[in-house]
Amino acid sequence: MSSSEEERGTVDIFPVLQRELLLPVDSVRLEPFERVQHAPRILLLYGSLRERSYSRLLIEEAERLLRVMGAETRIFDPRDLPVADSVPKDHPKVQELRALSLWSEGQVWCSPERHGAITGVFKNQIDWLPLEEGSVRPTQGRTLAVMQVSGGSQSFNAVNTLRLLGRWMRMFTIPNQSSVPKAYEQFDDAGRMKPSSNYDRVVDVMEELLRFTWLLRDRADYLVDRYSERKASFKLPEKL
Repeated sequence: MSSSEEERGTVDIFPVLQRELLLPVDSVRLEPFERVQHAPRILLLYGSLRERSYSRLLIEEAERLLRVMGAETRIFDPRDLPVADSVPKDHPKVQELRALSLWSEGQVWCSPERHGAITGVFKNQIDWLPLEEGSVRPTQGRTLAVMQVSGGSQSFNAVNTLRLLGRWMRMFTIPNQSSVPKAYEQFDDAGRMKPSSNYDRVVDVMEELLRFTWLLRDRADYLVDRYSERKASFKLPEKL
């Protein structure tokens, strides 16, 4: 097979492709004329059940910032959420979590670092979220910001794991992130985060999350539209 034959199109160099399903970029869908105008919907998850949970305090601080910046927010309380697969999926807490994920257009995840990884409390919440249920995908296409709190020096083990999970759940994880060391020193008696460079980073992350959410939410369905899935659902017309 010569290069001239390829250029003339007389030889199919990709015989395994279903050409009718390989679509050119649709600039209209990438730049939609009509944009949704409601406040960005952000779901926040944390990973500790302690009475003074620093991951919860950080999530609450993030929620305050998001609301000031114009977002609509919800925080899921992981207390009383059963261990994944120990009860049917119609359990009220499972249904609450899945409904909130479907409602959201972006999410914030924050876990303590425990033994070099995220906590079981946090992972249990993600384990209850299916990649898909029928034609519904409760996380795909949503933006994601990741944060962690540590009892000791600064570390990035938890946020790295959260990024892995976000990719697996088919989310758009923003570049910035927050890792708060010695969390017990970062909050006052009222549970508010003290002024510091760590606090400034949290503000940066929330700003970035909202901007990416505004940018992507009208385009998310198109950006995650895949050739392999179009191929799997393709049906030949009744009359050829």
